Amino acid sequence: MSSVAVLTQESFAEHRSGLVPQQIKVATLNSEEESDPPTYKDAFPPLPEKAACLESAQEPAGAWSNKIRPIKASVITQVFHVPLEERKYKDMNQFGEGEQAKICLEIMQRTGAHLELSLAKDQGLSIMVSGKLDAVMKARKDIVARLQTQASATVAIPKEHHRFVIGKNGEKLQDLELKTATKIQIPRPDDPSNQIKITGTKEGIEKARHEVLLISAEQDKRAVERLEVEKAFHPFIAGPYNRLVGEIMQETGTRINIPPPSVNRTEIVFTGEKEQLAQAVARIKKIYEEKKKKTTTIAVEVKKSQHKYVIGPKGNSLQEILERTGVSVEIPPSDSISETVILRGEPEKLGQALTEVYAKANSFTVSSVSAPSWLHRFIIGKKGQNLAKITQQMPKVHIEFTEGEDKITLEGPTEDVNVAQEQIEGMVKDLINRMDYVEINIDHKFHRHLIGKSGANINRIKDQYKVSVRIPPDSEKSNLIRIEGDPQGVQQAKRELLELASRMENERTKDLIIEQRFHRTIIGQKGERIREIRDKFPEVIINFPDPAQKSDIVQLRGPKNEVEKCTKYMQKMVADLVENSYSISVPIFKQFHKNIIGKGGANIKKIREESNTKIDLPAENSNSETIIITGKRANCEAARSRILSIQKDLANIAEVEVSIPAKLHNSLIGTKGRLIRSIMEECGGVHIHFPVEGSGSDTVVIRGPSSDVEKAKKQLLHLAEEKQTKSFTVDIRAKPEYHKFLIGKGGGKIRKVRDSTGARIIFPAAEDKDQDLITIIGKEDAVREAQKELEALIQNLDNVVEDYMLVDPKHHRHFVIRRGQVLREIAEEYGGVMVSFPRSGTQSDKVTLKGAKDCVEAAKKRIQEIIEDLEAQVIVECAIPQRFHRSVMGPKGSRIQQITRDYNVQIKFPDREENPIHNVEPSIQENGDEAGEGREAKETDPGSPRRCDIIIISGRKEKCEAAKEALEALVPVTIEVEVPFDLHRYIIGQKGSGIRKMMDEFEVNIHVPAPELQSDVIAITGLAANLDRAKAGLLDRVKELQAEQEDRALRSFKLSVTVDPKYHPKIIGRKGAVITQIRLEHDVNIQFPDKDDGNQPQDQITITGYEKNTEAARDAILKIVGELEQMVSEDVPLDHRVHARIIGARGKAIRKIMDEFKVDIRFPQSGAPDPNCVTVTGLPENVEEAIDHILNLEEEYLADVVDSEALQVYMKPPAHEESKAPSKGFVVRDAPWTSSNSEKAPDMSSSEEFPSFGAQVAPKTLPWGPKR
Repeated sequence: MSSVAVLTQESFAEHRSGLVPQQIKVATLNSEEESDPPTYKDAFPPLPEKAACLESAQEPAGAWSNKIRPIKASVITQVFHVPLEERKYKDMNQFGEGEQAKICLEIMQRTGAHLELSLAKDQGLSIMVSGKLDAVMKARKDIVARLQTQASATVAIPKEHHRFVIGKNGEKLQDLELKTATKIQIPRPDDPSNQIKITGTKEGIEKARHEVLLISAEQDKRAVERLEVEKAFHPFIAGPYNRLVGEIMQETGTRINIPPPSVNRTEIVFTGEKEQLAQAVARIKKIYEEKKKKTTTIAVEVKKSQHKYVIGPKGNSLQEILERTGVSVEIPPSDSISETVILRGEPEKLGQALTEVYAKANSFTVSSVSAPSWLHRFIIGKKGQNLAKITQQMPKVHIEFTEGEDKITLEGPTEDVNVAQEQIEGMVKDLINRMDYVEINIDHKFHRHLIGKSGANINRIKDQYKVSVRIPPDSEKSNLIRIEGDPQGVQQAKRELLELASRMENERTKDLIIEQRFHRTIIGQKGERIREIRDKFPEVIINFPDPAQKSDIVQLRGPKNEVEKCTKYMQKMVADLVENSYSISVPIFKQFHKNIIGKGGANIKKIREESNTKIDLPAENSNSETIIITGKRANCEAARSRILSIQKDLANIAEVEVSIPAKLHNSLIGTKGRLIRSIMEECGGVHIHFPVEGSGSDTVVIRGPSSDVEKAKKQLLHLAEEKQTKSFTVDIRAKPEYHKFLIGKGGGKIRKVRDSTGARIIFPAAEDKDQDLITIIGKEDAVREAQKELEALIQNLDNVVEDYMLVDPKHHRHFVIRRGQVLREIAEEYGGVMVSFPRSGTQSDKVTLKGAKDCVEAAKKRIQEIIEDLEAQVIVECAIPQRFHRSVMGPKGSRIQQITRDYNVQIKFPDREENPIHNVEPSIQENGDEAGEGREAKETDPGSPRRCDIIIISGRKEKCEAAKEALEALVPVTIEVEVPFDLHRYIIGQKGSGIRKMMDEFEVNIHVPAPELQSDVIAITGLAANLDRAKAGLLDRVKELQAEQEDRALRSFKLSVTVDPKYHPKIIGRKGAVITQIRLEHDVNIQFPDKDDGNQPQDQITITGYEKNTEAARDAILKIVGELEQMVSEDVPLDHRVHARIIGARGKAIRKIMDEFKVDIRFPQSGAPDPNCVTVTGLPENVEEAIDHILNLEEEYLADVVDSEALQVYMKPPAHEESKAPSKGFVVRDAPWTSSNSEKAPDMSSSEEFPSFGAQVAPKTLPWGPKR
């Protein structure tokens, strides 16, 4: 590393004088000194010799040894030991692992210090901490706290010493904690305890305790004393500028606190060592006694307004008088009306002090200048510029402007005030001569329109007429507008403002009713849409109400015709919004929602885009089946049809239309849809869609599985018939827990009541508020009969009984397992009956039932049925190859759950065989599993099923057989479909998207053979019901792809056009604009020859597309070529100095010329042989006009260029600066490289000639050693 410095002769001489006192010479700046440079030894004194004797070591060994400070390392290392008995983490399996290692890593990350841990022979822990000092201290404290067991101790010191342990802002306490690696807890000021608690290691506690006791001991040596001294004598004790008290404090080392003049206290407080404190008190008492004897007082009257001049800034004048005369001046407080000033001091000095007091009082004067208040701000100037000129010249003058008063007050030294007064009077006179103001009355409701958006109107008037316009704020409701400035500008501004106001009075205001929900849409994001409307109707002011007001009124103001146009425009916009906000709800069975969404949302996205609607689906975890479509009515209907067609294709969904008079629709739907919901739930969840209210249509659509649709149709028509004859309604109440019992299993009980009476009974839905209410609807006699039956049932339920039955203990477990799920189901179904089984461990077979009598009987019957099922339970094995198990289970086991529910059986699948031995012949892959399953050991009978294939079904025999058949029906079947091999990759699609879509849509697995097999056979595996649809779908896709192939063949027709390469850029156009238009217009691809390919003919343009389109594109290109061939090119000499001006910023000006004259203009590149030659290309007449235009511009711009060049001559730097001789730099004599035995200067890059000093440290050095 090398450092180079260039010194001036003066700085070099100064440096030498600082280094070697013996070699100081008188530095003169004459020519002799300049011609006689210093010697090398003078400039670079040698370092001290290594073998210096002890005596010479005492002497300053050369100039370099003087004041060189040792360099301290910024990184320090500390090692400390944690004994085995104090280690927190002793039991570790392996050193460097576990909690201890984690803690060390955390400490290193938090503090930036580096930790190294090692175990000593005694199993103690040695910790080496490296880093910057503060990081090491923090890390040490953390290590002690987290790796070493903590002890605690208390130390008692006087309560008044606690604050000295804490220190200023707690700094001393923090330092002490860091130094000792302990936690020190000091009781709060309101806590009477004097005990300080120290927590940490034993060693740390000892250190901290010692330090705390040391601080307390220091404070014990100190004393506090208070001395009563009359307030009037405090200035004499403090002395001028507090010098006297400062000297006493310095000499005695005692702290003396004298209360300030504003505090009405007389005691002076002394703090310090006892002996020194006594000395300070004695000295103060002596001064006080002396001054009491020698001083006397006089009282004089000084005007209250002049008191501040006697006091001076920060009391400096009083201190000045005290210093000069030794007299204290007492001024009454500012809130007192007294004007008496008291002087206290030695009699002979009072006269001089009095003179000084009067001199100070009269040194300042107050004056005023008459100036109209409206001129004040012109006198002050923009940002106080005018006033600053006066205050900078006379800083002691205070200038005050009072709002509403026609005067300016000046205060300060008499002479300065007079000068400032003259200047301000001159300004006032000048402003009155050349300024004027006028006040006009304009109704305040027009003020904000006069101001304009963001002050646009008023700012324009201010700038145009150079005036100031003052409009009162809205809160004042004032009509007065004031215009100030140049008389002519004031009159013009007045005229314009009055014209604007009169125009506004003739304007029309119109209130437009627009629903508030559309306001935000009309305004648009960041106000984009409303800005467009305002740009379209600039004279119309549009005001929207505040969103908090919930108002629909939008106010338009402006000329009558413009307001009318704007109203029509906005009404049309609102009509479009209303049309686009039409909304319909489509109920779709929940299981089909995923198919409507499609893979990655593909289906729903496509429907949204094609129908231009917004489609909202319910959340996956919600029970709602309704999909909401929003947009234009026709689009919504189209989207609904698309969604319903998807559902219809996916399931055996029937759709039936029923004609019911529109007037009955509301009564059939019922309150909050309760009646229609009960029919939908009763008929297996069919969807019943009523037409929109007011449409007049009688058609009601029922959609769902065929059998359920027929059932719903009968019920709906029956209900409509009842409503037409005479409908009667009654409400009864029953506890919600009875509802399930009243309905009965599968709705059996309630159906029985309905069939016997002919009335409809509606139970509350989960979302209904009143859960007790049951509604009965029908003919009056039917309703009364149903009411009677239900009330009898409810009355029986209210009659609580207790009964018991005997159940074999071996069956108890079935009822209580899974947290008593079976018992919970019985309670829910039979009116909340309580069933108690004996505790496990007891051999009792007595089961207690408590509840309504009917419910208890029904529950007993149900328990008996369950016991019969358990006793009649058989186990049936169903052999299905393991590779099909996942398919049989269905998504999240849904298919198995359904079979379990339908047949009331238990199904257990075997454990999956981990490493099956694969069959020799591979079969079709299914869902990504390896095709085929392994055989068991060779000795096993190949005909017998493997254990991993057997599914166990338990339950009643007939139910198990039915469940087995249902399971076998779920085993996937494989069919093969012939598809040409070249279409396989299109069927798979990008990243498998095409095949995934088909697999999701048809719920099958499609296996496409590997490309190397070149096979045409695609295997489809799935349920037999789905295979036909999947095969048809695949063949449809094949037809689509074949049609696309044929289309591609037609599109690949190629046509070549021969065009001279010089015309190619023109055919391509600027940024490809021309060729892109031809490509888009004719739907073709156009390829130009590659310039770098020498083998390719450069005049051939290739067009690819449909034959008819390629010919049309060829004709378009030849047409352009024909136009280009008519063009001419002319060179025009144009002075290169004006090229930049003609081209303009980013070529804007030249593009405008080229567009205007329909020509191409090329300027010479830098380094061209003729920099003035410009080429203009185009039709002959256009070229001539363009040349004339640019020559005119050249003539105009050249005049400016000549003027600026003439000006540059006068702006060249002075000649003497140019002729100044170059500096020689720093020169020395007798350098080692100039001696006879050395031929060359030292090589600074050579480590031999400039060896390094050990490690590579790069401190921030100066060329001549450290700073002093």
